[in-house]
Amino acid sequence: MKNIIVQKFGGTSVGSVERILAVANIIKAAFKNEFPIVVVSAMGKETDRLVVLAKGISVNPEKRELDALLSTGEKVSASLLAMQLNEMGIKAKSFSAAQISMKTTSQYSKAKILDINYQIILDSIESGFVPVITGFQGVTDSGDVTTLGRGGSDTTAVAVSAAIEASRCDIYTDVDGIYTTDPNLVKNAKKLETITMEEMLELSGQGANVLQIRAVEFANKYNVPLRVLSSFRSGSGTHILKEESSMEDAVITGIAYQKDQTKITLHGVVDTPGIASGILSPISDEDIEVDVIVQNVSVSGKTDFTFTVATEDSSAAEAALNNNMQGITYDEIIVDENIVKVSLVGVGMRSHAGIASKAFNALADAGINIQMISTSEIKITLVINQDNLEDAVKVLHDAFELEK
Repeated sequence: MKNIIVQKFGGTSVGSVERILAVANIIKAAFKNEFPIVVVSAMGKETDRLVVLAKGISVNPEKRELDALLSTGEKVSASLLAMQLNEMGIKAKSFSAAQISMKTTSQYSKAKILDINYQIILDSIESGFVPVITGFQGVTDSGDVTTLGRGGSDTTAVAVSAAIEASRCDIYTDVDGIYTTDPNLVKNAKKLETITMEEMLELSGQGANVLQIRAVEFANKYNVPLRVLSSFRSGSGTHILKEESSMEDAVITGIAYQKDQTKITLHGVVDTPGIASGILSPISDEDIEVDVIVQNVSVSGKTDFTFTVATEDSSAAEAALNNNMQGITYDEIIVDENIVKVSLVGVGMRSHAGIASKAFNALADAGINIQMISTSEIKITLVINQDNLEDAVKVLHDAFELEK
């Protein structure tokens, strides 16, 4: 049998009948030397349209029914693409997540994949069919439909690749690879030929929207070679690899940013042992992710405790603090939605000193104030005022000469 690959096509790639024909031609070209398994997203803007319909019924739609509704989008694009392939003389069958028994947790809207009946996929290939699988969705043990969160089709594709041990997974989008930063923000951003899994994990986790972070986690865990490329124009894209031999050459690989962030500060907290746990445990119990955390030095027995969450979770986080925080005394809660996070990522940080100071100096020279700082081995995250986002990314991109 030919090498098996997985090809995933995003919403813009299958956004119209004309685009579906273009995608079918890409699959046909791959079919000459490899055997493709295809994963598709809903047609462009279809998921947003379905959300609007749901919101027309309820401000807060019941999550089980919302997932059932949203899952219909991928079924449409999978069926249409299978029809197009059959019209071109390539035997194809569409499969929903339920048909391949893609089992997930029951956490609606952000379920996690547990298992796939990959034998159904392999049997389809053995029978000469190209499987066209719905991304973004799964099914619980009790038969309820779930969705995997925005960008979840990436995770579907990588999970299928891991299950069948595909030779690689190609993620087709409307961009031709991974760039040093958002090319819509920085015109001279450079396309990367390769990037490490570790760097891609950090970039995805800090706002780079090319790949869902869980997809990269899957690929890293199960050694699935990834490639990001365009379905709109030819090119080799960007290869995402376990290791990069020239990692010491580039100090910073890329810059990511996250909007829709909120900074929450508990001001005047009485400084006693266990305050971090007392503050963050109620938020964790609500399944809310906390990112940058700063606790000030205690003055006169009181301190400020600050952290960031996604803006969509800020109301729930504030409610959790007000209702469920036990034994923590404070003066007031301050909520600031006028922030963004900017992150510099690069495995070269391990072998180069002075990266943080260079970034701080560049922003200071541009008159941009840093509110919070978080660092890891290959990442520096800075919280700044959202009005400074574009200037900050451009300044940092220039400071580290990422265009070269």
